[in-house]
Amino acid sequence: MKREIVLDTETTGLDPASGHRIVEIGCVEVIGAIRTGNFFHTYLNPERDMPDEAFRVHGLSSQFLKDKPVFAEKVDEFLEFLADSPLVIHNAGFDMRFINAELGNLGFKPISMERTLDTVILAKKKFPGSPASLDALCKRFEIDLSVRTKHGALLDAELLAEVYLELLGGRQVMLLLDSAAAAEQKISAGQDTLRQQLEARVFEVSGEEAEAHEAMLVKLKNPLWKNTQAS
Repeated sequence: MKREIVLDTETTGLDPASGHRIVEIGCVEVIGAIRTGNFFHTYLNPERDMPDEAFRVHGLSSQFLKDKPVFAEKVDEFLEFLADSPLVIHNAGFDMRFINAELGNLGFKPISMERTLDTVILAKKKFPGSPASLDALCKRFEIDLSVRTKHGALLDAELLAEVYLELLGGRQVMLLLDSAAAAEQKISAGQDTLRQQLEARVFEVSGEEAEAHEAMLVKLKNPLWKNTQAS
């Protein structure tokens, strides 16, 4: 089954070209669109101030981030977790601009957008004309948002993993798979019970059939059946 990484970031602003940086990365591993429990998460020191408008979104202050690692200290661990897996991101262009800017600052090659699946695009195709924000999709699919008082990269990645499953028809698909597996198990169990209840069938050979068989063997050169019996 395919391994994918659901990814989200928090930043100091909207544009890395204006000097804004990543302050949090959250990644959740999914296999077959189901969370495995493996994740990558880190806060990052952006080595700059935190604008008020960004702080209001995620609540990460300069004071909180000042003793956190810089991106260069976490990049190897981050890339190792991603490996070569496809990336599932809500509004992928935004996050990838920041990730590739951070990678570029350290001389790393950018990650191709071809590796990404944008759940905003997926949602708009499935529900044209409807809101496609993460909050709106969570409400549509009745995913609990009570813990989301502010944006957080790992929390949002976990929520997005649930949304992604739903966008793929996940719960219905899983129910169908579970039902099929249960039905197959039931049939197999029934067959085993039936086999246990049936008496062994005995097929007796008549004297006429035995004579006919012996006559046929006489016509064969070095018949395997007689060799087997002799041994």
